[in-house]
Amino acid sequence: MTIQDWFEKRKEAQIQRRALEAKVEVDMNPDLWTKCVHCDAQLLKKDIEENGMVCPVCSYHFRINARKRINLLIDENTFEELNSNIKPTDPLNFVDTEPYIEKLEQAHKKTGLNEAVITGIGEINGQKAALAIMDFDYMGGSMGSVVGEKVTRIMEKAIELKLPVIAITSSGGARMQESALSLMQMAKTSCAVSRLDDEGLLYINVLTEPTFGGITASFGMLGDIIVAEQGARIGFAGRRVIEQTIRQKLPADFQTAEYLMKYGQIDIVSSRKDLKQTLSDILEMHNTAKV
Repeated sequence: MTIQDWFEKRKEAQIQRRALEAKVEVDMNPDLWTKCVHCDAQLLKKDIEENGMVCPVCSYHFRINARKRINLLIDENTFEELNSNIKPTDPLNFVDTEPYIEKLEQAHKKTGLNEAVITGIGEINGQKAALAIMDFDYMGGSMGSVVGEKVTRIMEKAIELKLPVIAITSSGGARMQESALSLMQMAKTSCAVSRLDDEGLLYINVLTEPTFGGITASFGMLGDIIVAEQGARIGFAGRRVIEQTIRQKLPADFQTAEYLMKYGQIDIVSSRKDLKQTLSDILEMHNTAKV
C-alpha cells in the first residue's frame, strides 16, 4: 500500500464514520434533524425552517403547507380568510380501501383544514390581492367540489372588489372519490378565470411542488402571468406514465419548472426567498399601468 492509498483509505473511513455518526444523531433525535431528499445532506430542522424550508446545501425547495405559505408571502395581519366554513360531503358514499368520509376526517385532523385550499384577501408588500392557496397535505391537494367552489368564489369576490387574483397551486389533480363532480370543477374554475379576463383583472398562477392533473388542465395554467417555484415539478400525467406510453426515456429535468421555462410554458422561475418580491413587483406594475 502506497502512502497515497493509505491517506485515501483513511479519508474514506473518516467520511463513513461521520455519516454513521450523523445517522445515529438523526435516529436519536428525529425531531431535531432531517435529511434532504435531493442531496442527502443531514440538516438541522431549525436551519431549514430559518431558510424558508429550502435546503442550505443544494437549494432544494421542500414542500410547505398553505399556512406557512401565507406567513411567507402575505404581509402580517393583512390576510382575511373567506369561505373557510365550506366542508366536503360524500355524495357517492364512496369506499375504496376505506370510506371516503373517513379519509376526509383524517385529512382534517392532519391539517386542521376543511379542504385542500385556503382562500382570502391579503396584501403583498402593500399590494392587495385575492388569493387561493392549495395545501398538498390535505389529500394530496386534490380538487374536489369544495375546492372548485372556493376557487370560483374567490374569483367572483375579486370581480366584485376589482382585485387581481393569485392562485398558488400544489396538487396531484382531480379527486377521484367524487368522480364526475370533481371533473366538473375543471370547467367551473376555467369559466371563472374567463370572467376575470372579461373584467380586465390580472390573474397570476404560482406553481409549486407538485402541480399535476386536473389543476394544470384548468385554472392552474390559465394565468396572464405564470410563475413557478424553483425546482417544482409541473405536468399533467406523471413521468412514469408518459415513459410507459411512449416507451422512451425522458430527460432528467423533464417536467421541472426550469424545463417548462426553457420551452416557453411558464414566464418566471423564482426561488422561494424571492417569490414575495416577484409577486409584489408584478402587482405594482399592473396597478401603475391602470393609473
